[in-house]
Amino acid sequence: MALRTAGSVLVVFLWSVAGVLGQNTVKSVCALKGSSVDMRCPVPSVTQVTEIVWYNTRLNDKPFDLRWDPKFDGRVDYRGTTEKDCILRITDLRQSDIATYHFRYKTNQYSGWKYSYGFTLSLTDLKVERIYDNTLTCSTTCTLTDNPTYIWYKNRQHLDESTSPQYRDPVSSNYDDSFSCAVKGHEDLPSPAVCVQGHNHWWVTYTKRRICVLKGSSVNISCSYTHPTCYIEQGSFWFTQKHPVDVRSYPESAGRVEYNRNHHTMTITDLTEKDSAEYKFRLITTNKGRFSGLPGVMLTVTDILLEMDPTSVSEEESVTLRCRTQCTVGLNPTYIWYKNGQSLTNPITSYNSLILDPVSSEDAGNYSCAVEGFERILSQEETLTVRYGPRNTSVSVSPSGEIVEGGSVTLTCSSDANPPVDKYTWYKKNVTSPKASGQSYSITNIISEDRGEYYCEAQNGRGSMNSTTLMIIVAGKQTSVLTAAVGIIVVVLVLILCLSGLMWFRKKNSTSTSNTRDTADDGQGDSSPVYDNISNMDMTPTAAQTESTYDQDDVHYSSVHFSRSKNQEVPLYSTVQLHQPQKQDQDVQYAAVKFNLPSSATQPAAAQAAEVDASEIYSTVNKPRTKKT
Repeated sequence: MALRTAGSVLVVFLWSVAGVLGQNTVKSVCALKGSSVDMRCPVPSVTQVTEIVWYNTRLNDKPFDLRWDPKFDGRVDYRGTTEKDCILRITDLRQSDIATYHFRYKTNQYSGWKYSYGFTLSLTDLKVERIYDNTLTCSTTCTLTDNPTYIWYKNRQHLDESTSPQYRDPVSSNYDDSFSCAVKGHEDLPSPAVCVQGHNHWWVTYTKRRICVLKGSSVNISCSYTHPTCYIEQGSFWFTQKHPVDVRSYPESAGRVEYNRNHHTMTITDLTEKDSAEYKFRLITTNKGRFSGLPGVMLTVTDILLEMDPTSVSEEESVTLRCRTQCTVGLNPTYIWYKNGQSLTNPITSYNSLILDPVSSEDAGNYSCAVEGFERILSQEETLTVRYGPRNTSVSVSPSGEIVEGGSVTLTCSSDANPPVDKYTWYKKNVTSPKASGQSYSITNIISEDRGEYYCEAQNGRGSMNSTTLMIIVAGKQTSVLTAAVGIIVVVLVLILCLSGLMWFRKKNSTSTSNTRDTADDGQGDSSPVYDNISNMDMTPTAAQTESTYDQDDVHYSSVHFSRSKNQEVPLYSTVQLHQPQKQDQDVQYAAVKFNLPSSATQPAAAQAAEVDASEIYSTVNKPRTKKT
């Protein structure tokens, strides 16, 4: 908080007293609303403090550090680490700060927490009261700590200073005279002015002296005022600069500032950080009356900030996210949390904090926050990184399919981990020593001994995990050749069956066609081939026959043809078996006979009308073989 006068911080020295440290002792402190207060850490002398915590409440049965309490956003500061310079500073004191504060610390001589006495903070305003006819007092609701010096004003002009809260000089009886008081060092926090005679006087009272709003939002700044009855109001406006100029005339305020009907309430929209300033109300009356309400209203425009501590954690650890502003927005703001742009449902929160305990890998992502009622104004995102060991470790094989001797195969290990796996080791089941290292493992010129179960171990700084086993079966080369041969045989058999079926189908179709044609030609004849078996009588071979057939084993074939008038031939197949003498080699003889058949249906039977063409009869009779003399 910017103070108009240097040294405007009320310092409260809480010196340690023998027999008090470590006990549940409470000191009392009284300060002005809107002021600041310093509390010196109650630690023994010549003690080096390594860690301190001030708190006025507990969270999960642990002291809740004031620095993380949203009610103190931007208003709490820890300073120093020794008994001489260790200080807690709270600025812009307000009614909600009234509480009992406790202190604990660690030193370089002891690692555990030590507790010291605390203090109770009370706050008060200043008020001018008339206690006697000509005596005024600057009254408070509690006795201000550290014996402050009081300053008196008459008609806003410096009148006197004293360590006593009373003004003992006779006051004037002028109806227009007004009196006010302030504490030295806090001149910006004077009491309201009082007219001794009870008449109206020049005065402006602001609804709020300090306002904190979010960037991009809107704000209303209002006040009430009085003036002597002898003056008539002619106008009013708000200003921020040293010289009173209507804020509506500022180029940067064009279109964003509006007054209500009597101008004592101002609305500013679409706020930016440049709008942060002290806004004062100016009243204009007749008789050249000009009055500005000083000091004015301190407006602070802030961004919403997200703090993450730490930003990188391991699973099962904890992390705290805090949504903060440079000043406190509202009396008790509620914060909304987002992860990857989506609102979190039922988060574990405390004040302005989101607590992730324990952390899991699912908690990793981008976080942001907003103040309820201003959800469109989000903080910048902060990324939470979660470290975890390998998981979902598996093995894949390439190429897929049958693995044969002499071939090659590559195994690949995959795993989900953060940080990434830095050691993707290969093992064969029932083999103690590792087979290889790296994400991939290639086996070339495979032999039968390579068959078995393989697995990989994935490892990073957080742990390790084995994959499930992968069975590799190696097929021999002979198996492969046999498989190919069987395949070829099957294909050939299928082709043979297909061809046989086709030939049978064509033959059946041809026979059917021939029958149909012969029936149409003869009307009654049988167009089918004629088959006959002829058995000859025993014959005595002649010498010539015997000589010509000696030592010959001939097979004779006979074709019988029936000729029609249309020169169509019906083959007759006849097996002629000649009776042979006993104890002699026999040959099967075949004769070719051609019959010319008439075409007329009125002719005698084919057997009676057949003309035997001797020239076309081929017959060879195998005579019995005899030995030559």
